[in-house]
Amino acid sequence: MASVSIESINKNYGQMSVLRGVSLSVADGEFLTLLGPSGCGKSTLLRILAGLEMQDAGSISIGEQVVDGLRPKRRDVAMVFQSYALYPHMTVASNMALPLRMRRFSAFQRLPVLGRLLPGTARIASEIDMEVTRTANALGIGHLLARKPGQLSGGQRQRVAVGRAMVRHPAVFLMDEPLSNLDAKLRVQMRTEIKELHQRLGVTFVYVTHDQAEAMTLSDRVAVMLDGELLQVAPPQDIYADPDDRRVAEFIGSPKINMLDGVLREHGLLDVAGSALRVDADALAGTHLTLAIRPEAFHLAHQGGQGALTGSVRMIEHMGSDLFVHLDLAGINHPLLARLLAERAPHIAPGQTLHVGVRPDRVLLFTRDGRRLRRQAESGYASVTPIRETGR
Repeated sequence: MASVSIESINKNYGQMSVLRGVSLSVADGEFLTLLGPSGCGKSTLLRILAGLEMQDAGSISIGEQVVDGLRPKRRDVAMVFQSYALYPHMTVASNMALPLRMRRFSAFQRLPVLGRLLPGTARIASEIDMEVTRTANALGIGHLLARKPGQLSGGQRQRVAVGRAMVRHPAVFLMDEPLSNLDAKLRVQMRTEIKELHQRLGVTFVYVTHDQAEAMTLSDRVAVMLDGELLQVAPPQDIYADPDDRRVAEFIGSPKINMLDGVLREHGLLDVAGSALRVDADALAGTHLTLAIRPEAFHLAHQGGQGALTGSVRMIEHMGSDLFVHLDLAGINHPLLARLLAERAPHIAPGQTLHVGVRPDRVLLFTRDGRRLRRQAESGYASVTPIRETGR
């Protein structure tokens, strides 16, 4: 096992800056996910870590050793690619055994005919076969060793790619969107298998994905990237509930978080969507703020209730136990989405006027430039207390 340290990594392709001053540390045995949209630089960072590309500035250390000048095979890492990168003319057993053959056989022992006659070749080959069989059985593909990749399903090919990495017993596993080619049902199954694999091996994992469900379910910590920058690194529950940046709050969560612009008045009142809410915010009166509310933070409120947001129901999505209710609010040019329990909201219909209250502990405040505005006394959630309707 080994820790990973990434220090001030920059990477440019001509005039285009792909990575800008990315610094990150991964603890020994940790599962860390690089999460971000396509083109944010996460796969480039992973390839730099593997030694497949060189950074323009900065340094990479694995297990306290600086590896900037080392070739990929000397970094003691194993990478699982998005395309699996299996050799189509080789069997499953041969694909899995290849990294061990390249590492343990000499150049002469790898010769097609003569190599098998050299001393020690048979013994090493037997050891490799045993390790491949043991790994394949652990992954549930022991019965597929004689098949070729073209005879396998997507999930089976994915297991072969993971097995080829496992047989090397690397210090660090690198995975570049390994589930993106699978269907939805198989992705859920493979997420569980990868999580169990990490728990069983206890090896450091660095995982790249654009799928927040993968990041939230697999990771010990999530590193959110956007436009070549690292925005926040934290456990999944903190990334979701306590984002430092508006871009993180908007990227994480499905359905997407609601963003409502408001103006702070005197005495800590925030004018937003026709209501006045009291907020514990360290800002001056007249400051423009953005109120961020997760859809599940809403609940049905009584008509005329203090601080409730009032809107007209535009659309309803029935999701079994939940209802996704889209509301048009006064002065807001986009609908607000409230996630309500279906059993508590059985009679909602399009065109109806609806009042929804807000859970104060789930409300976030951001400044106009996207920075998180925290409460005055301590870090954590911005406190929001309903006061009254303004009558507008």
